[in-house]
Amino acid sequence: MRTQAKSNIRTGHVGINVIDVDRSAQFYTKVFGFEVLRESKEDGKRYVFIGDDQRLVLTLWQQAGAQFDAGIAGLHHLSFEVDSIDEVKEAESRLRSMNVPLLYDGIVAHSEAAASGGIFFTDPDGVRLEIFTSELGESHPAPVLPLINRTAQTQTKRNSE
Repeated sequence: MRTQAKSNIRTGHVGINVIDVDRSAQFYTKVFGFEVLRESKEDGKRYVFIGDDQRLVLTLWQQAGAQFDAGIAGLHHLSFEVDSIDEVKEAESRLRSMNVPLLYDGIVAHSEAAASGGIFFTDPDGVRLEIFTSELGESHPAPVLPLINRTAQTQTKRNSE
């Protein structure tokens, strides 16, 4: 039996556990241009709500004791859509000026000949992020596994032989 979803359901905000809420808030405000909407500095209850003048986008909770582990079930990546390829390029430039490594070398299409694509990187705690547009406007290669993943797969293959 199929249940029909309500058409007015949409994602609200996303809550992320972080190691250092101040560091993460600074990262997200600088990369995305968000502002701090509300925060708690109370010991054991540190959080920061960030967004823009129209909505809450992220809640950062200082609850993590270690980096994000992509090898366990949970979040794959968090994606942010912008209106144009120029905005993706501006974000790429901002990230490079902050010395944030990209997971792929520059803008990549979501698949070969796709009209959408963007850039991929991680936050200070290792959460994988994407800034993309549905209007690439020019040809970009589809991504291949990042070097770090190719190295891990090669090592796993060697270990199984």
